[in-house]
Amino acid sequence: MPPPVAPPLAGTLVPWYAVAARDLPWRRPGTTPWGVMVSEFMLQQTPVARVEPVWLRWMADWPTPSALAAAPRADVLRAWGKLGYPRRALRLHETAATIATVHDDIVPADVDALEALPGVGSYTARAVAAFGYGRRCAVVDTNVRRVVARAVHGAGDAGPARVRADLADVEALLPADEAEAATFSIAMMELGATVCTARTPRCAACPVRERCAWLAAGAPTYDGPRRAPQAFAGTDRQVRGRLLDVLRGATGPVDRAALDRAWADAAQRDRCLDSLLVDGLAEQLDDGRFALPA
Repeated sequence: MPPPVAPPLAGTLVPWYAVAARDLPWRRPGTTPWGVMVSEFMLQQTPVARVEPVWLRWMADWPTPSALAAAPRADVLRAWGKLGYPRRALRLHETAATIATVHDDIVPADVDALEALPGVGSYTARAVAAFGYGRRCAVVDTNVRRVVARAVHGAGDAGPARVRADLADVEALLPADEAEAATFSIAMMELGATVCTARTPRCAACPVRERCAWLAAGAPTYDGPRRAPQAFAGTDRQVRGRLLDVLRGATGPVDRAALDRAWADAAQRDRCLDSLLVDGLAEQLDDGRFALPA
């Protein structure tokens, strides 16, 4: 029997990606599945430009799961730096320990085994399987959902996530060949990140503009529900970050006065400090001083 014909989008996007993809270090030949996993943890809600230098240092210091698992949590949090959402760093540390002890220091290739790791959800598991091992599985993020909404369904945006429907949409577009399917998955993300963007899509430069249902419909404006943008200034996230900055920048434990100077609102500051202690991102010593976790 003749080999299956790749779906139209894949037939266009795979060769486009070969010449248009950004040169990101975790995409380069020789990157291990562990390196892919680290990048996926770091890239959650964080711009590529901020992740790249941290990823490079991280992989130089901890090139394997066992190397990271052996590092003190304080060092891990310092290395995480300003990436935000530092609980991701501790989850990755826990995941590394599990991979080192349960999987002989080898990142699993199976989606179900990946999802069983601490801190690894459906998206991360599928991304590691596809981009780390070249497996055929639907990988769906915000960029992919936008591309499918426009190119396939003719809508201006994807609207609220529909996990099963979104996965089915992408699964239907995947080529049968595993390697081609994995490349297609990352090509869809690249298209959404660099061309089919949310606010100012560059339709003239889009490789699938001739078959885009949204353009064919006259590029109608999306008028469905949108997720409200997340504020940062004055939020508990900002306060937690300020307190962690103090702990990361200190050469040893700090007294309460050093943390008090980080934020003026005492009630909010105390609430955020307590949450850092509960989350395991900070600890209070017997003498009352505070430090990053040992």
